[in-house]
Amino acid sequence: MRIPGTAGYDEAAADLVVQYEAVTFAEVHGDALHLVPAVPSRVLDIGAGTGRDAAALAKAGHQVTAVEPAAGLRAQGQALHADQDITWIDDHLPDLVSLGDRRFELILLTAVWMHLTPAGRAPAMRRLAALLASNGTAVMVLRHGPIPAGRHMFDIPDQQTADLAQACGLSIVHRSGRPDLHGRADVRMTTLGLRALAT
Repeated sequence: MRIPGTAGYDEAAADLVVQYEAVTFAEVHGDALHLVPAVPSRVLDIGAGTGRDAAALAKAGHQVTAVEPAAGLRAQGQALHADQDITWIDDHLPDLVSLGDRRFELILLTAVWMHLTPAGRAPAMRRLAALLASNGTAVMVLRHGPIPAGRHMFDIPDQQTADLAQACGLSIVHRSGRPDLHGRADVRMTTLGLRALAT
């Protein structure tokens, strides 16, 4: 079954590899690196794309699960980062049923949230909260700007996402903004750090 949010990604997979891999994990997440666990931890990369972030985290010693529903991107990522110990999964929000009751100390969502419909955001956030270990952190990079032709996206306000996270029991521990790293003047990014309550 084709997932609406993956529209346009399989067709552009080869070009997206060049685009995504042209910037590093540290460049993309520089303002939130302090949220990455300092010791080897269970990490979930939702919408892992070409595996750039998953590979960097695996190389740092983390146990990484990469979720990517676009088959073309997933295949590119598996081939490109075959030297890293990454578990690749074909799944998607809001349900992520294949993960069952697993828990993670760190969850990444980089330019993923904008693919969710209004009806899908609340269940997706609840699922995100359920996947976080006690005192675990989710790092969300939100994309804002014009929607490319052929893509299934929404421009979602930062505060709407932060409010939804808090309604699902997550606390906002980080918030920052930056311009697009690919030189698109009309695109900007916001990073939110969301923390699960210790139990």
